[in-house]
Amino acid sequence: MASTATPMMKQYLGLKAEAGDCLLFYRMGDFFELFFDDAKKAASVLDIALTARGENNGQPVPMCGVPVHAAEGYLARLIKAGCRVAIAEQVETPGEAKARAKREGTPSSKVLVKRDIVRFVTAGTLTEEALLEPRRANMLAAVCDVRGTCGVAACDISTGAMMLEECIPERLPAVLARIGASEIVAPEGWATRALGENAEMVLRAVSTFSSDAGEIQLKAIHGVATLDGFGGFSRAMLAAAGGLLAYLDHAGRGNMPLLLPPFARSHDGHMAMDEATRASLEILASQQGGRAHSLIAAVDRCVTGAGARLLAEDLSAPLAHKPAIEARLALVQYLFSDPLLRGDLRGLLRALPDIGRALGRLVAGRGSPRDLGQIRDGLSGARRIHDMLKDRADRPAMLEALLPSLTGHAELTDLLGSALVPSPPTERQNGGFIAEGYDHALDELREVSGNARRAIAAMEARYRADTDTPSLKIKHNGVLGYFIEVPAKHADKLMAPDSGFTHRQTMANAVRFNSLTLHEEAGRIAEAGGRALAAEESHFEELMEAVAARREAIAGTAAALARLDVSTGQAERASEGEWCRPQISDDPVLDIEAGRHPVVEAALAASGERFVANDCALSSNDRLWLVGGPNMGGKSTFLRQNALIILLAQAGGFVPARSAHIGLVDQLFSRVGASDNLARGRSTFMVEMVETAAILSQAGERSFVILDEVGRGTSTYDGLALAWAVAEAIHETNRCRCLFATHYHEMARLAETCDALSLHHVRAKEWKGDLVLLHELSEGAADRSYGLAVAKLAGVPAPVVKRAKSVLDKLEKGRAETGGLAAGLGDLPLFAAALEAAEVERDGLRDTLNSLDIDALTPRDALDMLYRLKREAGDN
Repeated sequence: MASTATPMMKQYLGLKAEAGDCLLFYRMGDFFELFFDDAKKAASVLDIALTARGENNGQPVPMCGVPVHAAEGYLARLIKAGCRVAIAEQVETPGEAKARAKREGTPSSKVLVKRDIVRFVTAGTLTEEALLEPRRANMLAAVCDVRGTCGVAACDISTGAMMLEECIPERLPAVLARIGASEIVAPEGWATRALGENAEMVLRAVSTFSSDAGEIQLKAIHGVATLDGFGGFSRAMLAAAGGLLAYLDHAGRGNMPLLLPPFARSHDGHMAMDEATRASLEILASQQGGRAHSLIAAVDRCVTGAGARLLAEDLSAPLAHKPAIEARLALVQYLFSDPLLRGDLRGLLRALPDIGRALGRLVAGRGSPRDLGQIRDGLSGARRIHDMLKDRADRPAMLEALLPSLTGHAELTDLLGSALVPSPPTERQNGGFIAEGYDHALDELREVSGNARRAIAAMEARYRADTDTPSLKIKHNGVLGYFIEVPAKHADKLMAPDSGFTHRQTMANAVRFNSLTLHEEAGRIAEAGGRALAAEESHFEELMEAVAARREAIAGTAAALARLDVSTGQAERASEGEWCRPQISDDPVLDIEAGRHPVVEAALAASGERFVANDCALSSNDRLWLVGGPNMGGKSTFLRQNALIILLAQAGGFVPARSAHIGLVDQLFSRVGASDNLARGRSTFMVEMVETAAILSQAGERSFVILDEVGRGTSTYDGLALAWAVAEAIHETNRCRCLFATHYHEMARLAETCDALSLHHVRAKEWKGDLVLLHELSEGAADRSYGLAVAKLAGVPAPVVKRAKSVLDKLEKGRAETGGLAAGLGDLPLFAAALEAAEVERDGLRDTLNSLDIDALTPRDALDMLYRLKREAGDN
């Protein structure tokens, strides 16, 4: 940049160098200004005017700005567009700047108000109410690698929740998919492609990911000598925590947000799901993006934002521990069985503010009097809920455990109740939030200020009479303070030397004056008002400290209220849809009677249609169902609904079925549909094979798998061969419960050799040339695919359908004459036997090679040996 830059521009460029790749919001009076490329980018994203200010290197400097009072709205749009923002505030007043210039011997005309970056605003470090979605957690995650083990630290600084865990590198994408972080911090040089595609990425110095530093910082934050009371944390976990805390310290410029004691998350307590399964089942978002038509949209009946966030967490990480699931189900059952209690509870919960996020803003130093009021009202409401529940009989264990967290804040609520006005304002700079009677000295200052204002009103009336000027007014602005204003035609009356008025300013149509009496009254108002504001600010700090001192207890109350909201919402949803309480066991079963897909059923109900329920009965003797039938017949829906029923049950809720007996599932896999991932160089078929490979390598006997149309992305022979081999592997090696939908009728022959496999199909029939889809599941193999009928139903031109019919007739005739595509498949050995035969063949080859004396072979002997080995391998 040019050396002739103005002092202001030099200051800006210094701060911009510190901001790095963040957009710099540079405070100038009532605006945040942006310059150079920052201005161009912000103007484009925000659709605001791009102007110029001065020159740099002979070129105009691009500039745009946003008002300080409306900055949050603009910040929200920038963050949503993937930008990160550095906030540079004025850290001294103009008066302080002039005093500093005087001390330094600098001419006051050249002094520049000091500015500094006070905060970095990023996707994962938001606490402002206007920037956060009420019903969605805002997670920040940090990842690192310690000797081949990945450490993960995640927190939501808007509520303080913090979690640490570790995993093998192959499991990291699944872990991050579960967390759903909006921003991920990783060491420089990290392979970012493994971290997901939806989160903002920030790379930081490797040195910040220190397990020693992480441990020291956690101890300091929570004031403990050891972390043992919080759980057992590995070095990988602590290293990730070190990176996370260093980033938070950087983003907050030394001001740490609310962080509750961390907990170590174990993998064996929750059902595992990979990223593809989550996307396929549309748990928190549909594949089109957004919450609409997702599982949570169909299930969520929470009346608070905190409850909705906890429900999303439950659905993202279903439990795999029977006692924990039963505890949640018992509370839902208790509330389901008592509609009156449930209604009363939902009424009380609906009125409660989000005290978890209010607490987060206060502890982070970004709180307002309104946040203090929310803490007061939320804790008072929690106490009312406690009093409603404390004397009820037969309380389930989880409710019994929640009750103590709903009370115990009497001293704090009394303090906040007496100190605050009923509806505190969102801004504290103008005061007015401390209640009358709380501080008598403050009341006196307010009285002085009020009396002075009344005195000014009386003064205005007296001046009007004395000068015979009815249009005289006493006004106030931020530059002149109080002044007397009269129309220009009456100014001569006040200009007289003995009038008692002093001329201050002449306007186009008015003239402004001052008087000694007005000056004295204005001084009293300013002094009393300033002292009153200072007193209110002092009280705000005291009240905020009182809240911060009970941060963990308040957070516990917020968590208890959220759990009650989730449970009452689950009970309400079950009551609406006639859902049932699932029976959970350790047996390898899945016995669902009249199961339904919650999302599809809700969509059909909205259009006045009825969902066709279907049963599903898997056991150790019948663990693999091969499901055939036409497209649009309901195969994919049937597969997904059973996976979702398992997920809902293990999340601790009722399920859309007449009855459900569910054996615990440790891993849930869904390979239903596929799409290109061109960014990673993968075609649709490659994506399908990658997902199938993950299932075959990870699924165990306690897993549940749904597979839809494996092998359809390649040639018929290749596809059938792959589908056949995958089904055999699921049956023989993985031995998990599985629903396998396919159009390959030839695979029905597997039922002859796989004793735990059974055949099923979705029913359809043709009536007068039209296809009728019944959406009912029946036993036995499908007789045909009805592909041409579906094509006709979809609007494929009649000549094309007719031509396809003639081609199909010819193909079927050829298959009948030659024995069909599956001819000879029934003679194949079982999957395990084939593996054994291949192993025997490899052993024979190994023995032959080991017996060779290579040094004694002539070139001719060696060539003969290669030919013989090739013949034995069957490659002619």
